[in-house]
Amino acid sequence: MGLFKRNPFGHILFIKRWLIRIFGALTHRRYRGFNALQVDGSEIIRDLPDTNVLFISNHQTYFADVVAMFHVFNASLKGRADNIKNIGYLWDPKLNIYYVAAKETMQSGLLPRILAYVGAITVERTWRAGGKDLDKSEQKEVNFNDTENIKIALEDGWVITFPQGTTKSFKPVRKGTAHIIKQHKPIVVPIVIDGFRRSFDKKGLRLKKKGILQSFTVKEPLQIDYENETIEEIVEKIEYAIEQHPSFLKVLSVEEIEELEELNKMRLWKL
Repeated sequence: MGLFKRNPFGHILFIKRWLIRIFGALTHRRYRGFNALQVDGSEIIRDLPDTNVLFISNHQTYFADVVAMFHVFNASLKGRADNIKNIGYLWDPKLNIYYVAAKETMQSGLLPRILAYVGAITVERTWRAGGKDLDKSEQKEVNFNDTENIKIALEDGWVITFPQGTTKSFKPVRKGTAHIIKQHKPIVVPIVIDGFRRSFDKKGLRLKKKGILQSFTVKEPLQIDYENETIEEIVEKIEYAIEQHPSFLKVLSVEEIEELEELNKMRLWKL
């Protein structure tokens, strides 16, 4: 019966294990070969409990960000210190890792559907559809099945979420993440990534540039007063933790400067 053991969402763990191994092997050189992934703070991961941990991160591509997290988490749990050397860490991967993703993204093709089996908790975005933001009058009601699935995933293991709900920088943090934190009281671990937007296309499936230094910083868990802090206070704390608070706009990263330069070149070309 062990061969057909399932997680709370009905996914067969034997299949999930092999999918992580295969996709891990196929993607490893994207972070350690074609490009270099600089990891900081991975020792924090080893000290976390096995369940009720919520990772919050800024978002740069649909899939490459999550794949990098699967690599870093599993490497750290197998004793790697701030690196993903020796891909053997994926032979016995942590299987109770989940990530929150938009339902329309995970249903957009065969590959996303396969990747969803690895651990996606699909949610319906209330504020966006068909790649466009909706007016307030068009926005949908929250699907409570989505929040229930996040609860189930936290009870079973670790959950990765991108509180801004978009790959665009400095967009507001959605209040839904703060509600989840207040309700389920998980350990909240911030992650800040950079360089992924320059390395990959928007979906994170196609390698766009080689020789890019990607950074991946794991921060200490947030100190949160679950009972007394307001939703707005938690939202602001998240924005600072993942370095997406408007105050960070005062200092542009190298990546953002290059993006601005590319936009200026395009404008000059059109003129």
